[in-house]
Amino acid sequence: MDEAPIAVSTIASFAFAIGIVFGFIGNKTNFCTLGAVSDIVNMGDWNRMRMWMLSIAVAVLGTAALGLGGLIDVSKSIYTGSRLIWLSHIFGGVCFGIGMTLASGCGSKTLIRIGAGNLKSLVVFFFVAIGAYMTLRGLFGVWRVNFIDVVAIDLGHAQDLPSFLSSAGFAPDVAILLAAGVIGGGLLLAALGRREAWRSDVLLGGLVIGGLILAGWYVSAHVGYIAEHPETLEEAFIGTNSGRAESLSFVAPLAYTLELLMLWSDSSRVVTFGIACALGVIAGSMLYALSTRSFRLEGFRTPDDLIRHLIGGILMGFGGVTAMGCTIGQGITGLSTLAIGSFLATAAIIAGAAATMKVQYWLMMREA
Repeated sequence: MDEAPIAVSTIASFAFAIGIVFGFIGNKTNFCTLGAVSDIVNMGDWNRMRMWMLSIAVAVLGTAALGLGGLIDVSKSIYTGSRLIWLSHIFGGVCFGIGMTLASGCGSKTLIRIGAGNLKSLVVFFFVAIGAYMTLRGLFGVWRVNFIDVVAIDLGHAQDLPSFLSSAGFAPDVAILLAAGVIGGGLLLAALGRREAWRSDVLLGGLVIGGLILAGWYVSAHVGYIAEHPETLEEAFIGTNSGRAESLSFVAPLAYTLELLMLWSDSSRVVTFGIACALGVIAGSMLYALSTRSFRLEGFRTPDDLIRHLIGGILMGFGGVTAMGCTIGQGITGLSTLAIGSFLATAAIIAGAAATMKVQYWLMMREA
């Protein structure tokens, strides 16, 4: 209590810087989970999937190292609670996977494309934000709470894999090392086990994006952590919308960005970690696009294209909040905590996207 808590603006500044790097590298390497799934389904090309797996491996191993070093505690995040809302993870993940396919990209790709001049993604941004806000506090939220989140399993301990191992008798540090070593090490081998994976874009995208997840954890869970806030006398995480430790995620922060724009005169509304990170992604992508002269304005060509993107945006907003994350929020940040719910959500997102691609291909062939 001798020192004043760090300013929210400082946390936001760090988050904005993280977002800039994410947007720049994401644009440069064409980092995209939807693209990774599409490459496999349509061409059998695994390189972008290897990039994604490498980023997960870095995040898993790095998060374990930060935890063992006493720098962060991911048990104080939204991912590792003892109540496993398995239906929400699966149903929300499938909806998000369908939505991102219809909208031509997930939340992070939407932000990257806005920075590159894509006006379609700007429309998707607002509809993701509307869908997410309705699922957080509006009509969809009532449905979510009353009919989906109620289907759950109470585990009696945290839902991350190290906690399962600890409940089986392993020492906590050994449990973390074992779980992170198996999952992170396995993903690392899967990502880099083939010669074609040792390409500059795969390595750059995977290592940097994974490292940025670690930077996010460090900023929110260490720099922004106050064991005893001088005003509330309770522990606090400065500048996060959830009030807990956070790292990168790109669904709920879009809703909070829209809320901030609409309620700007309310002095209680501030630029938080998630908002600043999302805005930083746009700025970083724009920086890359302008520096490489690849910035291009692009709009909708047909009404059908517009309708698909609107529906996709709403589904992403609903699905991302229901599943508690997107391809980044659950697919990397959540997986870095080794939470069971994150594995379920990520698998459901991939399944939803792959199935939608198959249906789209079938419809295209039928029309042809």
